[in-house]
Amino acid sequence: MKLCGLQKTTLLDYPGHVAATIFLGGCNFRCPFCHNSGLIGSDAASLFSEEEILDFLIKRKGILEGVCITGGEPTLAVELDLFIRKIRELGYLIKLDTNGYRPDVLKKLITEGLLDYIAMDIKSGREHYKKAAGTGDLKIRNVEESAAFLMENRIPYEFRTTVVKGIHTMGDFVDIGNWLEGDSTYFLQNYVDSDQVLCPGYTSFSDSELKGFLKVLKPFLPGAMLRGESF
Repeated sequence: MKLCGLQKTTLLDYPGHVAATIFLGGCNFRCPFCHNSGLIGSDAASLFSEEEILDFLIKRKGILEGVCITGGEPTLAVELDLFIRKIRELGYLIKLDTNGYRPDVLKKLITEGLLDYIAMDIKSGREHYKKAAGTGDLKIRNVEESAAFLMENRIPYEFRTTVVKGIHTMGDFVDIGNWLEGDSTYFLQNYVDSDQVLCPGYTSFSDSELKGFLKVLKPFLPGAMLRGESF
């Protein structure tokens, strides 16, 4: 397991909790708008040992409430469940960020009581999912299976889409609304360019355009919201 980064304190990554965020290396997607491009390849460097991470969390007990595990794509890590168990033994809540492409792993972690919150990325409407995920070899049924499992409300969760001009259209949000229709928490978050993006050159939508997407979603997903500094 590649432990590639540690944000020691965050008030944003785990809703309602003071948390630390751990970044794992490796990903099965190549989203062109990915901000963590340094973590997605097989050459992503591990900067911390497991012992260093656990020692840090021991020292922060009573200050931190939760740990967010993100990536990359955490479900690719073979020893993820063992790592989570060690963190939970310290008394921490666990949030997992995932692209949902490994529903078997997601189901196992949830049914074994190892997670307290999940944030699953919905990359696009299903017709354009391969483009948004940056891979032609994609089985959309894997993503659909994970989303359906979360919608059984076994633990708190959210869906979220990073909205990118040049990737997304109004039709994507019509499809997402039909696909995820129900009481799920769903966030639209605007793309922000940076020098860490895998494929530079994309731009963000205007506030009014984002609100137009939200208007389309609301009849299907009443819990849909905009997330970001502009709102």
